[in-house]
Amino acid sequence: MSHAHDDATRALIAARCANFPRHDDGLTPAGLKRAAVAIALVAADDGRAAFLLTRRSPRLRSHAYQWALPGGRCDAGETAPETALRELHEELGLALNAGDVLGILDDYPTRSGYLVTPVVAWAASAGPLVPNPDEVASVHHVGLGEIAPPDAFDFTSIPESDRRVVRFRYDGDFIHAPTAALIYQFREVLAGRVTRVADLEQPVFAWK
Repeated sequence: MSHAHDDATRALIAARCANFPRHDDGLTPAGLKRAAVAIALVAADDGRAAFLLTRRSPRLRSHAYQWALPGGRCDAGETAPETALRELHEELGLALNAGDVLGILDDYPTRSGYLVTPVVAWAASAGPLVPNPDEVASVHHVGLGEIAPPDAFDFTSIPESDRRVVRFRYDGDFIHAPTAALIYQFREVLAGRVTRVADLEQPVFAWK
């Protein structure tokens, strides 16, 4: 899938998100803290729709220099969309509002103690991004066509778990879960498929 960043693509993604039967029992498993990330769709340099991906700052105390979607822990009383949009603005200087949210995907429980909610949002127009150097080392635009091919993702195993580890091939590197799992489900939703990802494993380095 490779689409222009236009009203037709926005409508298509909104419809696919609306048709996705999100799994939500309304509960936060014991020991997990709520967090949210933004799958923020913007216009790439070629005019096509792309979502924003970051490399975390090497100065961060946890998960330094790992690939990530903009996001973070939910503040008290904050909804997942509110968290995702706040973090998007804090990390990249991109200000969106509730009307820009297209949908919410399945929560993903991480080994590091979070229940992460992915929020799909659309930036109709965006000026230059302003990455916060305390949190972000670099920003990348990932086109929808880059996640569509069958070989964009693969699955491997690790001796520490009997669950499959998902990986996304990007820019000569592998992006692992949690981020890869969330992007994988987004790819499936765009294709009109219902694919659960909560049972996909993370590599051991992401467990802490």
